[in-house]
Amino acid sequence: MVGACIAVFLLAVFYEGMKIARECLLRKSQVNIRYNSMPVPGPNGVIERKVKQQMLSLPHIFQTLLHVVQVVVSYFLMLIFMTYNGYLCIAVAVGAGTGYFLFSWKKAVVVDITEHCH
Repeated sequence: MVGACIAVFLLAVFYEGMKIARECLLRKSQVNIRYNSMPVPGPNGVIERKVKQQMLSLPHIFQTLLHVVQVVVSYFLMLIFMTYNGYLCIAVAVGAGTGYFLFSWKKAVVVDITEHCH
C-alpha cells in the first residue's frame, strides 16, 4: 500500500508538472508567432510580415501528444480518487499540492481555464 501511495503521489506531481510544461511551450510558441508577425519597415512604408500557423507542424503535433498524455493521467487520477481509499485520496491531494508548489511558483495566470480533472 505504501508503494501505491508513493506511485500515486508521483503521478499527481507529474500531472502538475506537465500542465505547467504545456503552458510554457504554448506561451513560447505564441510569443514566437507574435514576434515573427511584427511590422517590418519597407521601402514604401510599413510592411507586415505574417507567419502562417500550420495544423501539421511539429510543435502542434507535440502539443497534441502532450495534451493526450495529460488527459489520460488526469483520468487515472480521477479514477484513483474515486476508489475512495483514504490513503490514495490523500496521496492524490498531497501530490497535486506538491506539484503545484514545485512547478507553479512562477505562474502568472490566476484562473486556469484548461483544467481537466481538479
